[in-house]
Amino acid sequence: MPIQVYDAVLCDIDGVLRHWPAADALEQAHGLPLGALAAAAFNQACLHPAITGKITDEEWRSAVADDLTDAHGSRERALAAVAAWSDLLPVVDQEVVALLRQTRKVAPVALVSNATTRLEWDLERQGLADLADTLVNTARIGVAKPDPEVYRFAAERCGVEASRCLFVDDTAANVTAAREMGMPALHYRQIEDLQQVLSPLLGVALPDQGR
Repeated sequence: MPIQVYDAVLCDIDGVLRHWPAADALEQAHGLPLGALAAAAFNQACLHPAITGKITDEEWRSAVADDLTDAHGSRERALAAVAAWSDLLPVVDQEVVALLRQTRKVAPVALVSNATTRLEWDLERQGLADLADTLVNTARIGVAKPDPEVYRFAAERCGVEASRCLFVDDTAANVTAAREMGMPALHYRQIEDLQQVLSPLLGVALPDQGR
């Protein structure tokens, strides 16, 4: 990515700022096959209504329990598994937190996430509610990434032209969509990538990393 100074940074949450633990042990403890929770929760028929605000987070989790019951035969076991899964906490990457806090001193920062109506509560309980200038939760606006409307909405929230925003996401399709509408974007894989792309904005000279 060319060296550039941006007027705002739009950053994904899950997969960049925080990382959810695997549910393997939880599934085994509740007599479910590995991958059962993900298969129920993240199929588009179940997930899309939740991340576009058609249903609440509670309704989404209830639907996940319904799917587990249908697939694996025990309502009690399904409800217990979903309750335990709902209590999981993601691991927050404190290096990303520090970078975003530093960035916010010189440019607006927006967190942009395909999320359910529980996102605000999740961020609050992990001390992240004040990390950014604005939060774009797709469940609150009715459209989800990679819909261009999400990127336009986030840029407007920051008061910056889309072409002057840096979009950061770990999902390739979301990055491609941002670039197609003229927004510079970073496909996030590791912290060094984010440090590199933000260094001109932060006025930080990074050591040569052989790239």
